[in-house]
Amino acid sequence: MRGIAGALLLGRGRADGINAFHPTMEDARASFLAALFCLPIFLMLRMGAVAGMDPLRVLAADLIAFVCSWTGFALASLPMAEAMGRRAVWPRFIAAWNWVNLVQYAVVAALSLPGLLGLPEMVADTLALLGLGYALWLQWFATRVALGLPGGRAAGFVALDLALSLFLSGLAARLAIA
Repeated sequence: MRGIAGALLLGRGRADGINAFHPTMEDARASFLAALFCLPIFLMLRMGAVAGMDPLRVLAADLIAFVCSWTGFALASLPMAEAMGRRAVWPRFIAAWNWVNLVQYAVVAALSLPGLLGLPEMVADTLALLGLGYALWLQWFATRVALGLPGGRAAGFVALDLALSLFLSGLAARLAIA
């Protein structure tokens, strides 16, 4: 509950939400529980990608990409944090990052509902774009606060996650149709 409470504070732009996370490997490890909460939302959001494909193959590819994304970002972000002299607070960063992903997934899913409910495409696309913008801002804000970095350096972590996610999405799409 501490992780969710901290993530909700960060999600509202409250830097004191970072106090919910401790710079310990125990907190970092425990935060991967957030992935289990995000998985059903992720699968719901990916349901539209199944049209005309083998659903089991798509599910397997998406699950592989999901796991690789969560673990891959954590592994790839450690050398970046070390290079910036932030190794000591990296576990707090990963804990915050994982839990704010739950907030991000919930917001993106909520803003995707209008499209699923048949609202005009322009409204649905605008809401989806707002959800994406919020998700990027939240990742940047949580990174800046957790690692104590200036905005540009925090943006580097967001760019790393975005690049990794795009790569894995593309790979999953190829695996689903191969």
